[in-house]
Amino acid sequence: MARIHGYVLALSSIAALLGGCAHGFSTPSNAAENSSTPAAHQQSADDAVDQSLKNAASAAELNHDYKGAIQHLNTLYQRHTGDRDIAIALARNLRFSGQAQTAADVMQSSLSRFTDDPDMLTELGKDYLAVDRVTLAVKYLEKAQTLAPTRWEPVATLAVAYDTQGYSEMALDAYKRADSLSPDNPAILNNMGLSQALAGHLDQALATMNRAADLPNATAQVRQNLALLLALKGKTAEAARLTGHDMSTEQAKSNIEILRELAAARKQ
Repeated sequence: MARIHGYVLALSSIAALLGGCAHGFSTPSNAAENSSTPAAHQQSADDAVDQSLKNAASAAELNHDYKGAIQHLNTLYQRHTGDRDIAIALARNLRFSGQAQTAADVMQSSLSRFTDDPDMLTELGKDYLAVDRVTLAVKYLEKAQTLAPTRWEPVATLAVAYDTQGYSEMALDAYKRADSLSPDNPAILNNMGLSQALAGHLDQALATMNRAADLPNATAQVRQNLALLLALKGKTAEAARLTGHDMSTEQAKSNIEILRELAAARKQ
């Protein structure tokens, strides 16, 4: 029964939408290239170094090499402490690598220069949410939502924070707002489905998760969460088919057994 307990814990830990969209870097001006002064040549060389570091950091992040990205971004951050895009990218990769408190410290030091920047506030909210400082996370996410009411990411992350606090109705309202701002977003639908399940609305949760899993950009995590909800509903065969979609034969057999035990436990 320990494995079942682990699965239930996985369900109760809402899959926090903390990834988000990577922020790009601005392209440097080529004005220096059109000048022949020594200062202009130095500026051109510096711009080339910066662009190389940015390209390397972006490639590392895309390959989930967050420590490599942090190395490049740290160098950039030391060269351009006041650059908001670099600060956000550094914080994001720190959070991805498990250093969320350090990420929050980076954002806090930058926030004095960008007090009303919704992207910075959203990143800071994610950082605090990742270290379980939920009240602080809500504070910054609510401010980001107010400053950028048409952006889905602050609202969707705020929904995760509300779920963490146990405010299921507020969370579901926020998920619905996020869904209206970014329709057919599998990350939003995945978290909304899990939230509905935690609130005891299993049929609604299944409908939402099915909607997410049917999307062309649905991830393996979405399909595995759907399998979990199907097992909770007692539809073990259907859950087993989904489990085998993204796993090796041995992994699938193990998870199918867990799902069967979970379905049996729910009937007791």
